[in-house]
Amino acid sequence: MKKNKHPIDTPVNMNVVARREESSDIFTLTLAFSDRPEFSYDFQPGQFNMLYLFGVGEVPISILEHGKNDTQYAHIIRRVGRVTQGLSLLKVGDCVGLRGPFGRGWPLEAAKGKDVLIVTGGLGCAPSVSIIHFILKHRADYGRLMILQGVKHSSDLIFKKQYAAWASCPNVQVALAADVSLPNWPGHTGLITELLDQVHLNTANTIVMMCGPGAMMRATAERLSTLKVPEEAIYLSLERNMECAMGHCGHCQFGGYFICKEGPVFNYLEVKALLTQKGF
Repeated sequence: MKKNKHPIDTPVNMNVVARREESSDIFTLTLAFSDRPEFSYDFQPGQFNMLYLFGVGEVPISILEHGKNDTQYAHIIRRVGRVTQGLSLLKVGDCVGLRGPFGRGWPLEAAKGKDVLIVTGGLGCAPSVSIIHFILKHRADYGRLMILQGVKHSSDLIFKKQYAAWASCPNVQVALAADVSLPNWPGHTGLITELLDQVHLNTANTIVMMCGPGAMMRATAERLSTLKVPEEAIYLSLERNMECAMGHCGHCQFGGYFICKEGPVFNYLEVKALLTQKGF
């Protein structure tokens, strides 16, 4: 996918063209430019936008996918603060500002011809969903697609219908895990790392993409290493407090990296030592 040479660095007006409630505290807004922009806008799965609520502030939000066409952009948002609470009140036709896209996305070009293992934990699954949609849209370019999703409680799982739809696609495997499960939970009860026993990995031809809590990603990477998956074939998306998206404010500094610029997607070898350091 073509990447913009330069992101939009001052907010432009976007209209809400669709909204959907995913759960009690998660919703999706699909946005379209209010006017046809003179500049070209495109994004890589794994990148993010800064959404600006006029008079309130702005927050970094992962780009979920294109909407019904290539001029609409879906963002999945969790109500966790003042800005996201305000965004949750927007209706179709309302206006919001956008800057972006920012950051380094997933290595989907390098993954061509390979099996792709996606591991995602918790509710922050938007970066992984963008991978899935991209690979299914370009299915012939990739090998097997294995999707492992772990949640703390089985009731936390969103996108239930989408997981079922993905599992029905050829050459796609979906495995779900919950630390605590309700009766009739169809997935595994236990840690997400235990799902690795359910997939057959061609370790010489697999690329791994992970997002979720740092401890989960670290434990999964260590488990994959014991299974002989090369560490250089493991990528992860990190989350930090990104306020400017340009590496100026320093809020997202992670060791010597600024996650908004060098990330949010990193090769595991780049950040392996930092993931074990308390305070980072």
